[in-house]
Amino acid sequence: MPPEVWPFLGMVATFVVGVFAVRLPVAVALLAASVIGALIGGHGLPVRHLVEGTVGFLDVMIIIAMAMVFMRLVQASGMLDTVAHHMIKAFRERPAVLLVAMMLFTMSAGMITGSSTAAVLTTGAIVAPAFMTMGLSRERTGGLIAVAGILGMIAPPVNIPVMIIGAGVDMPYIGFELPLLALTLPMAVIVVLAVAWPSVRGRPVDLEALPPSHHAKHGWLLYLPLVVLVVLVALERGLPKVMPPLGMPLTFALASVAAPLTGRRTNVLVTVRDAVKSALPVLAILAGVGMFLQVMTLTGVRGLVVSWLTGLPTGLLLLSIALSMPLFGAVSAFGSASILGVPFILALLGRNEIVVGAALSLMAGMGDLMPPTALAGLFAAQVVKVQNYTRVLVQCLLPAAGIVAWGIFAIVTSRTWEQLLLRRPALGMAILFGGLAVVIVLLWFVGKGRLRNKEEG
Repeated sequence: MPPEVWPFLGMVATFVVGVFAVRLPVAVALLAASVIGALIGGHGLPVRHLVEGTVGFLDVMIIIAMAMVFMRLVQASGMLDTVAHHMIKAFRERPAVLLVAMMLFTMSAGMITGSSTAAVLTTGAIVAPAFMTMGLSRERTGGLIAVAGILGMIAPPVNIPVMIIGAGVDMPYIGFELPLLALTLPMAVIVVLAVAWPSVRGRPVDLEALPPSHHAKHGWLLYLPLVVLVVLVALERGLPKVMPPLGMPLTFALASVAAPLTGRRTNVLVTVRDAVKSALPVLAILAGVGMFLQVMTLTGVRGLVVSWLTGLPTGLLLLSIALSMPLFGAVSAFGSASILGVPFILALLGRNEIVVGAALSLMAGMGDLMPPTALAGLFAAQVVKVQNYTRVLVQCLLPAAGIVAWGIFAIVTSRTWEQLLLRRPALGMAILFGGLAVVIVLLWFVGKGRLRNKEEG
């Protein structure tokens, strides 16, 4: 038996016991597993490696912290409530289009922060009453906003799992936008229509369920932070480039400065403090994952896992991806991305790495629906006031299975995705957004017809 097996078994056993038996926080359990693995591997207490691992994802941690600050400030200013108010009011008589719009709106917070929890607790909490007044049960509403939060976490511009996978194989976070959109947008439309459309009543959304609008008081100035964010991203990534790269943290910081100047008055220091406090659990997990991955490399465990996986037949490898990445995400979607995603992408060398990495991040994100942690499902249950969060998770089973199958399909056909999305991005954007536009046009007429028929009945 290879000597690397013993540190591997020690790390896994320590982690499992720490999380499920001792009930340690995930970050602390990862630290304990890293120390035990190093001791078993004969490296003593590797302080230098633990410190290096802690800051291994420092850039990602700063992105999360600044994105959370931005989201909390624009939420406090009233911008999110105002956008939701006018969106729901505009499409209240077109229920099919409204379902898609609310799904995408819920995703938006996850797209900005890279956190499914942030999406569920901000944009998800805003649209949940509207979902329920359309006829959805509390459990089904919770399931929808949980899945929307995860899809938002995976959609660009901020996808933390794929950043983690890329950092593990020295692959920069460049060129992922179109593959991530192609993985998330179609699934968002399919999931919300499949889950919610059969339950929609034949009447418009009750106006009392709408969040308040602050547009009349503050005008278009209310949207200034979002405009600043979009302009900075467009200028930085535009062709030709007209400004030096700022980086996502500085971009979020500059956009955040505009938030206190618009909308409702708010205590900026308190809001920023609460934002950083809410981000700390995620940042701690990333620090623990960094230590765990560093010690895996130090003890040879990482190479051992890669050698095991590369020896698997293709069918068995794909099956192991479909099962292990979501299941391991029960501990942490970020942990699944680093501990399993990195070996899996190395085992799949020869396929397009960008498409494969994006698909692996999608399946790792499903871990936020896996008990006992199930962060997206847990907070979604709290938003819709369901005491037993497993009732919400049941509503997520079929959507999660479909999303995992979609991810496996993307891996198998990665070369086709490469031809459509990466080598001819203009064609890929035309197909993706053109298809979305056609679907929305069809839903515009179908939804109104159904609403009229039910009202006449």
